[in-house]
Amino acid sequence: MRTVFQASKKRLFWDACKLFDEMPQWDVVSVTALICQLTRQNRYVESFYIFSRMLEMEIKPTEYTLASLIHASTALENLNLGKQLHGFAIKTSFNSNVFVGSAVLDLYAKRNTIEEAQMVFEDTRNPNVVSYTSLICGYVKNKRSNDAMKIFRTMPEKNVVTWNAMIGGYSQTGHNEEAVNLFVEMLRENLVPTQNTFPCVFSSAGNIAAIKMGKSLHASAIKTLVNIGVFVGNSLITFYSKCGSMEDSLQVFNKLADKNIVSWNAMINGYAQNGRSKEAIEFYRDMQEKGVKPNSVTLLGLLFAFNHMGLVDDGYAYFNEARLKNPGLLEPAHYACMVDLLARSGRFLEAKRFIQDLPFDPGIGFWKALLGGCQIHMNNELGEFAAKKILDLNPSDVSSYVMVSNSHSAGGRWVSALSVREEMKERKMKRVPGCSWIEVGCEIRVFVNGDQRYGYQDEIRGVLRCFLAHVVESGSSSSLLL
Repeated sequence: MRTVFQASKKRLFWDACKLFDEMPQWDVVSVTALICQLTRQNRYVESFYIFSRMLEMEIKPTEYTLASLIHASTALENLNLGKQLHGFAIKTSFNSNVFVGSAVLDLYAKRNTIEEAQMVFEDTRNPNVVSYTSLICGYVKNKRSNDAMKIFRTMPEKNVVTWNAMIGGYSQTGHNEEAVNLFVEMLRENLVPTQNTFPCVFSSAGNIAAIKMGKSLHASAIKTLVNIGVFVGNSLITFYSKCGSMEDSLQVFNKLADKNIVSWNAMINGYAQNGRSKEAIEFYRDMQEKGVKPNSVTLLGLLFAFNHMGLVDDGYAYFNEARLKNPGLLEPAHYACMVDLLARSGRFLEAKRFIQDLPFDPGIGFWKALLGGCQIHMNNELGEFAAKKILDLNPSDVSSYVMVSNSHSAGGRWVSALSVREEMKERKMKRVPGCSWIEVGCEIRVFVNGDQRYGYQDEIRGVLRCFLAHVVESGSSSSLLL
């Protein structure tokens, strides 16, 4: 069938060329129309063939011709070809045209050449919403959220694609509160969200476990969308599982009309990460009964489930089955999960042998997994070995130093622990402070150690004194000083 389809496409192309050759007079309108039609059908190579014929006949292309061809080079991921067309546009004075400029800007933004994208934007006369949005996407892709926001705030006109780009950018770079707040602002601007808007917002709400806010967003999705498609549904399943509400995840899963492998994986991983390993394994078996073929994410979720239950032999069995029957499923994360499973179960000789037999060089994650197991079971000798490997592999990773220091402290090696801390000071390494947050209504309040931002210190201390007084009245002793 595929061969017939390809033959059909090829025949259509030659029919078009034949028709083109038989035209009594070639002009720029007819040539541009054919090029645009070919690019819309994803027949990019043929469009460039027609362009070469056009140049042979000395027919001067228009801005629409060049814009269409530049989009084709972007689709082909051919930066050099796009640069040649950009150079051609400069020679023919089309570079400042908004259609050509937007196409070139999109090319550079998608190929991670953001400085060139900025220059093209500045050269474009009267940039439109497409030009602005392409530049914003480029900044977002290069993790320059502040620059993206500056452009976003100065835009004379925004559409839903622009808002989606900003919300998605904040979500992908860990600015979860900002992503949710931007979505609320979008609604206040009377823009209607699309199927592409909600997954990013659900992801952000899930990352901060804001279940009340997430449920409000869920209600908004039901109200706004004609039906919740699988893409939005999968993000909802993941959101609820991150908030620990697997019952809500299951409800969304059951209501999905069209489930795919991502839907099943979201449930399996959700159960595993919430410590409900039995349900994860049962879901996997149900998935197999329904004929859904597992992938690497499925296997990883299953190994996590076995890890939580300490079922080493079962984990080994599924891992070896994949290694023998479908080795393409295995990735470094699966091997690291097996090391973690073995180390947490105290089977250190097997864990060390497993690392030595790896088909690739183990990364820092493998040694961290081994060190974590050594801390649990107080295996000081192997822990020391793993700690040395960690610091050798990444001397600039703060979390590695903290983990190694904690390992020394747990083993009573105070001199070694102090030595690691001193080295951190010498290298001017700062530990990233942990944080906690609370959801009040639909507002998220985030707190870090020594936080002075909110100005409620007296109220917070007053509540803590009430708690302490209650503890004292209950007959418990406490050395807490407020």
